[in-house]
Amino acid sequence: MNYPRVPIEHWSAFIAVVEQGSFAKAAESLNKSQSAVSYAIARLNEQLPTPVLTPQGRKAVLTEAGEVMYRRAKQLLNLATDVEQTAQCLAEGWETQIVLAVDAIVPIEAVLDAMRRFGEVVPQTRVVLLETTLSGTDEALLERRADLVLSARVPPGFLGDPIGEVCMVAVAHPEHPLAKAENELTEQDLRQSRQIVVRDSGVKRSQDQGWLQAEQRFTVSHFSTSLKALEAGLGFAFAPLPLVNDALDQGRLKRLKLVVNAERKVPIYLITAAQDHIGPAIKAFTNELKQSF
Repeated sequence: MNYPRVPIEHWSAFIAVVEQGSFAKAAESLNKSQSAVSYAIARLNEQLPTPVLTPQGRKAVLTEAGEVMYRRAKQLLNLATDVEQTAQCLAEGWETQIVLAVDAIVPIEAVLDAMRRFGEVVPQTRVVLLETTLSGTDEALLERRADLVLSARVPPGFLGDPIGEVCMVAVAHPEHPLAKAENELTEQDLRQSRQIVVRDSGVKRSQDQGWLQAEQRFTVSHFSTSLKALEAGLGFAFAPLPLVNDALDQGRLKRLKLVVNAERKVPIYLITAAQDHIGPAIKAFTNELKQSF
């Protein structure tokens, strides 16, 4: 068997320099000295057939080969992390902590109900809830910051268990011109009105939540803020029905009459980050989540 010549610490330094943008920031993120990071990169370039980073002013930029090696090095570090997590899971039996990432579109009441029941049965395991939006949910999964994910989409390379769905509806304040319109609304009507959209919580991609053809737009960070903006009459939005149900029942919001696509069903998937080291606590929590939905 051929053993690798490059220590994993050198690959870690390489990834940190690429993602942080400089040796100084990379050293800070790794809790190492800048000279240690510079040495690791120098040794990495020496041990490989072709350099992966080349100096450009005060920065080091990826070579063509470096771009390929960066993707492979990320896979290597993820695999090493998985091995360590598997060993810990085997040694401890029950996990001491579960991190659950929940996309903003998911009804939080069902999640909290599952957490309550799980806490009564497995009090020794802590649950950390990450509230994310759009690609921020994907990043929590891809970067292994979450053990379980509830999302409206399944990223490539993962398997999702469909456990429910959310209805997205178009709403506005009852006194908003769209809500007072006598005729059914067309796409052109929506384009000429201000839409309230929810900002993506991811840092590597930028998306918005909802129908995105409105020329005017107010962007907020949370659906709860979107709800307040709607009730203040600032615009219309496509919102999860569970979030706006009370406001609709109490007359604080009104569903818009659209010509087509008056509502949209969005599936909710339960995704496990690492299928090969699922411990008993994650299994128990998964069962509670499925029961809630």
